[in-house]
Amino acid sequence: MTRVDTDRIERAVHELLLAIGEDPERPGLERTPRRVAEAYAEYFSGIGVDATLPLADAVPAGETDAGAAATSDAVVLRELSFRSVCEHHLVPFTGTAHIAYLPGERIVGLGRIPAVLDTVSSRPQLQERIAEEVADALEAGLQPRGVLVVLDAVHTCVTTRGARQARSSTVTVASRGEFAAPAARAEVMALIGSGSGG
Repeated sequence: MTRVDTDRIERAVHELLLAIGEDPERPGLERTPRRVAEAYAEYFSGIGVDATLPLADAVPAGETDAGAAATSDAVVLRELSFRSVCEHHLVPFTGTAHIAYLPGERIVGLGRIPAVLDTVSSRPQLQERIAEEVADALEAGLQPRGVLVVLDAVHTCVTTRGARQARSSTVTVASRGEFAAPAARAEVMALIGSGSGG
């Protein structure tokens, strides 16, 4: 795990304020370098952290009466909030994740899956990479028959600068195993859509 150097961030933000023509000592800004440093420590707490760690307490899926490993239809978590920081401009983006997996021989408590998402998103990131890394972590940690990760996010670098597309969002999808097949993926996407409120 990488420790965020908050003192160094504080000095850098002080210099940044000078560089944009501001007075870092004026009322309202005098504590800004420390606030930014504390925020960055939270935003980037996933750097160097293994995203499969929350899955370490996965348990066997169980046995059927016939003695074969029990399998389940898809486990779908909808409307998971996430936030990250765009690695291109170091500004936040926020969104909603929908994550599904087809259990193999191991299952995990439902709270562990958002923890994987939080670990992966707490780094300088691209939305596309978050989807891929969450899918990879679930695949490595649970050995499921399939994984599907759908992210829908609003990017500050799109809504507040450049073209300023204030109502724009970006959707990315990563699929593994059985969910890589279009029919299986479409079925889970329909489940996700049925809970999105329209």
